[in-house]
Order: sequence, then C-alpha cells, then structure tokens
Amino acid sequence: MHSFAALFDSLIRQVEQRRRVALCTVVGASGSTPQSPGATLLLHENMSTEGTLGGGCVEAEVRQRAFEMLRSGDSGLLKFSLNNDYGWDDGLICGGNMLIAVVPIVELAAVEPFAAVRDSLARNEPAHVPIRIRHEGKTQEYRLHIEPPARLLIAGAGHVGQALAKLAIGLDFDVAVVDDRGDFANAERLPPPIRPVVGDIERTLREWPIDAGTYVVIVTRGHNHDEQALHAVIDSPALYLGMIGSKRKVKLIFDDLVALGVDPARLERVHSPIGLQIGSVTVPEIAISIAAELIQVRRSVNPPTRVEGPFAVDSAPAAP
Repeated sequence: MHSFAALFDSLIRQVEQRRRVALCTVVGASGSTPQSPGATLLLHENMSTEGTLGGGCVEAEVRQRAFEMLRSGDSGLLKFSLNNDYGWDDGLICGGNMLIAVVPIVELAAVEPFAAVRDSLARNEPAHVPIRIRHEGKTQEYRLHIEPPARLLIAGAGHVGQALAKLAIGLDFDVAVVDDRGDFANAERLPPPIRPVVGDIERTLREWPIDAGTYVVIVTRGHNHDEQALHAVIDSPALYLGMIGSKRKVKLIFDDLVALGVDPARLERVHSPIGLQIGSVTVPEIAISIAAELIQVRRSVNPPTRVEGPFAVDSAPAAP
C-alpha cells in the first residue's frame, strides 16, 4: 500500500473509533531542511506518531505543540528556523526554515477527503488533499498533491527478484513478478501486495500493458531468458528498462538482438549492468543497488509530493 494511503487509512480508522488525530504536514521549506514540502506525520491522541517530518528535535517540538493543538481543537501553522534554537541538542544546525500545518481531525465527516485520496491511490491515480488551517485570524488552504505508486514489473522470481520486490513495496512501487516456475512465483515467497504471475516469461511480457510509467527489471535465471525478456519489452514505452548481468553477457545479448533486427539505438536506453555502482555483492546489496537506480530515475522525471498554497479559502483554486 502507498505510504500516504496507509497513513490516511490509519487516520480514518482512528476517527471512526472516536479517537482524535492531528495531521502535521510540511507546507513550506527553504534552505537546508530535513524534509521537503509534503512530508507528513500523523499524531495520535496517545502522542504516538506515524510518518515523519525528518526526526530529531524539530519533530519532537512539533509533536508537543501539535498535541496541545489537538487537545484544544485548534489548527495552525508552526514556523521553525533551524538554527541554534533547534539544533543545539544533537548538533544538527541546518540553517533552513520550515512551515508545518497542523490540522486536528475529530469529526467523521472530516475524513472524506482522505478516504478519496486512499481510493484514488488504490486505483493507481494521482490524488490531492486540501490542508485547511486558521492562521493569523484567517482561514487558509494548502493543497497536497500525491503521485500514485510507480508500476514495477520484475521478470524473474529468483533470489534477486524476490529481494527487490519486497524492498520496492516499501518504496511506493506497485509490484508484479513474472516467472514460469510456480514454486518461485507464489504468494508464499512473494506475499501481498506483491503480485506473482506464473507464465511463459517472454509471452507474458509481450502481453503485459506496459506504459510510459512502467519500470521493467529483468533478473531471470539465465542468459537465454534474459535475452528473450529484453526482446519482448525493448520496443515498449517503459520508463525504465534494466537487465542484470556482466558487461560481457550484456554485450552478447545486445549483439544477438541487433542480429534479430533490434535498432541499436533502442538498446542504449537499457540500464545494464543494472543498478547504481555501490560495490554490491550479496543479494540484498544487489537489490538495494537496483532499487536506488529506480528511485534515481523516478525522481528525475516525477517530483516528490508537491504542496501548493496558501490560498485564501474563498479564492482557493478548483481541484485539477
């Protein structure tokens, strides 16, 4: 489940159980700060939290002040200058400024926008949620825009594919893993929300609805399967194509595909050898290097969660 969907699902459950919560969202930042706009923390009435604003003393201060606002039912905007006032205890003096909107949520009707966001993300659609506060005697609204989970298609359910799939779930990827071996591609090794798919790898990839938002990782059990998998997706509009293998293996596969009529220019977009070069050796390390490259590509084309505003409530723009 998308991290925001999980956070909002928790928010909804708490309010349905007549427990109050406060949503704390970074709505502005300048200079060096531990988190960018969009970072969100959910404060429960027992002072436990979900999510993060970057940790450290700023988050501790927000937690304390938001708890008082939760008790009084007041929304507001907290301002922090990350200088000696908030860095002395851990040596972290960032030098930036942060604005954090705090919204107590008590009434059941107030959860409707968050339920709508949760449902949109479940449909793999972008979503937005209004963050409405009272500040300096005026009602203001910020708009939090949230990207849907990125779609990751992994060809190969072996050790690397399994490790990457489990890691990618926590990074807001919607993950499917294709393999022709049912004893590898199954819910026991790849538990929900990972989607294991058993079938001929090449045929399944050719039939898969790959679009410009899809990431494809090829980590099958051998040279021939990797070549067939890459051949199946090389002309797709996938945002990312990556294939595991040594430089020698990659060259052999590329040469074979060119001989089969693949345009060499198409092969230039393949990330292979796959992953960021971090000296990875073990399976978990290889999975981390691949995940890091996926994040690098995702952030180069899709900005993180965005915040717009503030808007005076009467003049807040219509939702896109």
